[in-house]
Amino acid sequence: MYDLHTHSLLSDGVLLPSEIAARYAASGYRAIAICDHADYSNIEYVVDAILNFSAHWPRDAKIKVFPGIELTHLPLKQFRPLAQYARKKGIKVIIGHGETLIEPVIKGTNIAALEADIDILAHPGLITDEEVRLAKKKGIFLELTARLGHRDTNAYVVERTLTQGANLILNNDSHRPEDIISPEVLKNFALKAGLSENDIVAMYNKVEKFLKSLRA
Repeated sequence: MYDLHTHSLLSDGVLLPSEIAARYAASGYRAIAICDHADYSNIEYVVDAILNFSAHWPRDAKIKVFPGIELTHLPLKQFRPLAQYARKKGIKVIIGHGETLIEPVIKGTNIAALEADIDILAHPGLITDEEVRLAKKKGIFLELTARLGHRDTNAYVVERTLTQGANLILNNDSHRPEDIISPEVLKNFALKAGLSENDIVAMYNKVEKFLKSLRA
């Protein structure tokens, strides 16, 4: 099991990256990505810190840790250059902070993020069919989440995505120790959103293929 959307004290989380990895490993996960929030004010520091941590994480550890970033609340024209910067530096998992209904996200953020070099569009809110088709075309994962508030549109995202055939991913979006739920509890959020057991298996297989590409 994986969670490719976690936050450390490098942004608005409360745990060190090593604490996050240890707690996820103890909970039964095999892979995580640490994807702290970033904009122009902190991206250099956060990217360097996460890359330094992941480079020193033991290769034979119980859990694999991928360096990530979440581009958050950006002016629309900033998604592309910041995604390019993170990718060039060596970040493996780039998340765009989508148009969740519980935050004042700039209208047009979903499209701007999808048009940049991202891997996951997080909590995309009331995503449009046009946006789903773009995600499918580019192979970008649309996120289902366990996070309170953001998860309110999970069923809507499932409905739109299943009809269009885009890729889904299930994440915790964890910030605190209590956010790190077991893989079984996390899976229940996908079931509640309307995915079948077969849908979930197919989703996991696509994510596993993505993770293998990161290890290459």
